[in-house]
Amino acid sequence: MFSIRKGKKEDIPAVFELIKELALYEKAPDQVTNSISMMERDGFGPEPVFGFFVLVKESSQTIVGTAIYYYRYSTWKGKRLYLEDYIITEKERGKGGGKLLFEAVMQKSLEEGCTGMMWQVLDWNDPAIRFYEKYHAEFEDGWINCHLQSEAIVEMLDQTK
Repeated sequence: MFSIRKGKKEDIPAVFELIKELALYEKAPDQVTNSISMMERDGFGPEPVFGFFVLVKESSQTIVGTAIYYYRYSTWKGKRLYLEDYIITEKERGKGGGKLLFEAVMQKSLEEGCTGMMWQVLDWNDPAIRFYEKYHAEFEDGWINCHLQSEAIVEMLDQTK
């Protein structure tokens, strides 16, 4: 019914549509400032910064899911795989493809010598939380995500000159 494979450059437009679908589901469609060309550069340029798998529906050969990851380094734990986004299109959820995709990422973390993998889930996303609980995921308390957008960085650095 489904197959998993490593993502290719020509998959980026379909993956980008899944990203926009996720942003809509997470009630933040206006937050997507990435683009297909940025993803092609960042994933397939001279120094790729992310990798991804795609979930393909075999009957139609269409991409119905993706898992986008990169590596981070924890001073406490060592090399970790960070699962940036894990997306299954809504009409294909609950059919077993998500399990295959998530387990492919788990396997990749082991193949790459990672000490584990990490990701985020919104606290209101009960279906995702229940899915991760099946894998005995640990949910952390006490950490607050912090972000600086490039515009703010430029502004702050300009003030220090």
